[in-house]
Amino acid sequence: MRFLIALFAVTLLFSCEKKTEVEFNSVEITPVFIDSLSIRAIQPLDESRVWFAADKGKVGLIDGDTPKLAVIKYGDSLLHFRSIAVNKDAVFVLSISNPAVLYKIGFNGTDATNIEEVYTEKGDNVFYDSMKFWNENEGIAIGDPIENCMSIIITRDGGNTWEKLSCDNLPKVEKGEAAFAASNSNIAIFGDNAWVATGGRKSRVLHTKDKGKTWEIFNTPIVQGKAMTGIFSIDFRDENNGIIFGGNWEDKPYNEGNKAITKDAGKTWKLIANGKEPGYRSSVKYIPGTEGQGIVAVGSPGISFSGDGGKNWKELSKEGFFAIEFVSDSVAFASGNNRISKLVFKK
Repeated sequence: MRFLIALFAVTLLFSCEKKTEVEFNSVEITPVFIDSLSIRAIQPLDESRVWFAADKGKVGLIDGDTPKLAVIKYGDSLLHFRSIAVNKDAVFVLSISNPAVLYKIGFNGTDATNIEEVYTEKGDNVFYDSMKFWNENEGIAIGDPIENCMSIIITRDGGNTWEKLSCDNLPKVEKGEAAFAASNSNIAIFGDNAWVATGGRKSRVLHTKDKGKTWEIFNTPIVQGKAMTGIFSIDFRDENNGIIFGGNWEDKPYNEGNKAITKDAGKTWKLIANGKEPGYRSSVKYIPGTEGQGIVAVGSPGISFSGDGGKNWKELSKEGFFAIEFVSDSVAFASGNNRISKLVFKK
C-alpha cells in the first residue's frame, strides 16, 4: 500500500509539472484606428480601449469606435513618442530624443483631464526607449547611454517627479551598446523586478530585484556586434522565467541567435528554435493564462506564434506590426505603421 501511495504521489507530481500546449491556427485582424503615424507604444485598458503614443506629437485613447486625440508640442516642435505607461490616475508619455520630455496626463476613466510636464532632459545624446510601472507609485523609464551606463529614471510618487540614477550605481555598458525604441518592450516588470534588454555592440540584460535600488548585468547568446543587432523585446511571466527576442533589423530573415529563454531570472539564457523561423521580431509577449506555453512575437515581417514555450513556431499572418499587448488569453492590440488593430487569436 505504501508503495502504491508513493507511486501515485510521483505520478501526480509529474502530471502537475507537465505543461499543456496551446494551439492557435489563425488570427483575426481588425483595424481600430488608422492615421499617417508611426505607432510604437500602446497600452490597452480593456478589450475596447487602448492608449497610444506616436510620432508627430500625437497621443490618444481609442475608446471603442471613438478616437480621443491630442497633439503635444514642446515650444514649436512636435515630439516623437515611443514610450507609454499608465497607473490608476494618469497616463505617461515620454518623447525619444533631445529634448526628452515626460508628460503626465490626468485620466478620470473616460477622458483626459489635464496635462503636465514632469521630467525634461536635454543633450545631444539623449534618447529614451521605453517605460513601465511596478505599481501605482513606482515606475521606470530607460534610455540610451550618455556616459558609460544606460539612462534610467525612476519615480516613487506616482509619476509626479522623476530622478535619474547615477552611473556610480549602475552596470557599465560598452561603447555602441544601447537599446531599441522599437515597441516600448525592452523593459519587463514582475513583482519588484525589472529587466532591461540592450543591443548593438553588446546584447545583454540588466536586472534589478528591488525596484531600481541595485543592479546587475548578464550576457546573452543573442546576435550582437552591429548597430542594429540584439534584443529588441523582453518579457517575463514570473520572477524566474523570461524570453528575449530580436535579431538583425538589417537582415530580418536571419533566424540564428535571435530568441532565447531563461529559467533563473535572467542569469543565463538558452537559445530556442535556433536557425528556425521566425527571424527578426520587435515585440514578444507571453499569452496570459498559458503558463508560458503560449507566446506571440510580432514585427514588420509578420505575426508568429508558439504553443510549446518557444520550441516551435508558426506564422499566423504576414501583416506587420511593431508592438503587441494582450488583454486576455486570446485578444490583443497591436500597432504599426499608420494603424492600431485588434487581434483575436483562434484555434
